[in-house]
Formats: sequence, structure tokens, C-alpha cells
Amino acid sequence: MTSSDILSRLPYTEPFLFVDEIANIDQDGVSGSYRFREDAYFYEGHFKGNPVTPGVILTECMAQIGVVSLGIFLLESGTRDVQQAQQPNKLAMSSSEMDFFHPVYPGEKVTVVSKKMYFRFNKLKCEVEMFNSSGKLICKGKIAGMVY
Repeated sequence: MTSSDILSRLPYTEPFLFVDEIANIDQDGVSGSYRFREDAYFYEGHFKGNPVTPGVILTECMAQIGVVSLGIFLLESGTRDVQQAQQPNKLAMSSSEMDFFHPVYPGEKVTVVSKKMYFRFNKLKCEVEMFNSSGKLICKGKIAGMVY
């Protein structure tokens, strides 16, 4: 499965797609990137005169790259019966725990690195980190998602 295959299977579209590229992916983790558009809708009111990417959007970006993209890869590369393979998977975030250290401003590119903690009983849990283009840690935490 290629990066473009994974990107085409993501269940998001603009303006709520926060994945530009999947750089590396395997059974144990994934890394990818996203550049926050300067004209993104959420900057208008967050904050007045000093736009900063909301933490919930950073968490969503980390979930899309670090959990959903990895989950698609794991499901597609695993063994599934024919009936299950013909039905599209529905994904939902089930928990997150995040620590934030630095802001992300409009136009910044971030890289997300995710390491699988476990994938069992249709639940994927990962340790995720986000870095800016200088390699500075922006935030880190744990995110889990369910396949149903």
C-alpha cells in the first residue's frame, strides 16, 4: 500500500483534511506532514490579531496522520475475510491525552511521528509527537481510535 493509497482512503476533505504527505509507514508506526494554510477558517477568531492554531486542530492533525493513516495501513495489510474487506471501515477517536509546548502559526509546516502501542480488538493506540520545521517538539501524547 502506497502513501497515495492511504491519502485517498482518508475519510476527510478540505477544510478538515490535515495530511499533506505520508513520509514513512510500516507495521510499527507512521510519519507524515501538514502545512497549516494561512487562510484556514479557524485563524479568524483564534486569537484576535495573533492567530495561533488551536490545540484541538493540532490534536486532529496528529490523529489523522498518527492513528487514522496507520489504522488504514494496518487494516489493509492485515488478513480480513472477504465480507469485511468489501465494507468500508468507519473510524472514531476514542481518547487522547496531549501536552502542548509551543504554538503553531499560520503557514507553518509540522511533522507528526507516531509509534503504535497496540492494535487489538479494533482499537489502535499510539504515542504521537509533533515537530516544527526546526525540529522543535510542539506537542506529544497518546491517541486511541476505534474501527467499527
